[in-house]
Amino acid sequence: MANSENGHREGSLEAPTRHPIKWQDPEYYNEGALFSELERVFDICHGCRRCVSLCNAFPTLFNLIDESITMEVDGVSKQDYWQVVDHCYYCDLCYMTKCPYVPPHEWNVDFPHLMLQAKAIRHKQGKNKFRDKLLTSTDAVGSIAGIPIIAQSVNVMNNSGLVRKTMNKMVGIHPEAKLPEFHSNNLRKRFREEVTPIEAAPTEFTTGKVAVFTTCYGNRNAPDMVEDMISVFRHNGIAVRLTRKEKCCGMPKLELGDLDAVEESMKFNIPELINLIDAGWDIVTPIPSCVLMFKQEFPLMFPDNEDVQRVKARIFDPFEYLSLRHKAGKFNTEFKSSLGKIAYHAPCHQRVQNIGLKTRDILALVPDTSIELIERCTGHDGTYAVKSECHDISIKICQPVVNKIKKAEVDHYISDCPMAGDQITIGMKDSNHANNPFTLLKQAYGI
Repeated sequence: MANSENGHREGSLEAPTRHPIKWQDPEYYNEGALFSELERVFDICHGCRRCVSLCNAFPTLFNLIDESITMEVDGVSKQDYWQVVDHCYYCDLCYMTKCPYVPPHEWNVDFPHLMLQAKAIRHKQGKNKFRDKLLTSTDAVGSIAGIPIIAQSVNVMNNSGLVRKTMNKMVGIHPEAKLPEFHSNNLRKRFREEVTPIEAAPTEFTTGKVAVFTTCYGNRNAPDMVEDMISVFRHNGIAVRLTRKEKCCGMPKLELGDLDAVEESMKFNIPELINLIDAGWDIVTPIPSCVLMFKQEFPLMFPDNEDVQRVKARIFDPFEYLSLRHKAGKFNTEFKSSLGKIAYHAPCHQRVQNIGLKTRDILALVPDTSIELIERCTGHDGTYAVKSECHDISIKICQPVVNKIKKAEVDHYISDCPMAGDQITIGMKDSNHANNPFTLLKQAYGI
């Protein structure tokens, strides 16, 4: 290994830190410099291999090396590096849970953000597939597919074997991958009240007034989930409203490498959230990936934008918020029924926020309820699992999660990420379906 004699091999004992993403610097799109850095980082990964079980990016890299003439990184064609990039779906777990060489270590390895740079360069070169552009255009697709009559037709077609085989052949969407259901009666149509008539009780860290950034998925694909969340918040004396307007958080476009589209999302959403924060509202969003976008990616892409940093400080995962309320004695623990044994899958984009296992901790407050924790990726990623070339791999990545649930013999299995829940359901191959944690909380409260 080329780096084995340069610097010490021990990992840093300091907390990981993230460098700003210099995506607006023209040098960021220098393909030659990218390949040099990919070779350097791949060489370090080759000598370590701790991340081999996380996703298919690392097995792909190690197979390329092991099957090369030299059995080292220098034996791998630079063009084959793109195979590794294609299998990184940006879960961020290698950086946050495995790699001992992340900054401030002198080797300065940030594998996910290096993959992001590679994807950004490919996007600039116009090499992204039509399918991938379509799958990440959540607002455009949702605004059409969510129209009454069209929504029903889209849902029927998405469940038609013949149509799905055609989609597989024409655009590369796997016939067995679960596609999201579209609701013409979306959350914004259901929730027309501007403000819940509740006199909120503030605490040291929360105002008790929550503005919900519904997310494109929560609004059009999983409105029942968000309604359940709102019901639980109201039951806990928290005033609730929706943001006046919003666009997709930008995570799908980030994973595509379309950073200009991410900037457009930031410029649309941040002013709305700042107005709400200035009016005394905390921000909550129900999808872990969307929370991560505001807590990590926007701040790293726009480090000098004060409004972005202010939103970072006032946006919360919903169970993080309830946990803060509980710490202040403001969480309602008057439950009417137990939930039995629950298998709880903690999604990757929630784990890497470093907020702890708040969903598990809140559900554990329900009497006679036990939680089987599963901290492993399901391999979904929003788009990765629906691609024809990736679906079977994603199911394989999810299999350890499925095995643990089956072995645990639980009454319910849940995930904070509804897409991860769908992926688990595919693997379970039974009549049961993943629940949302808020649905179970409603059941425990009897509301």
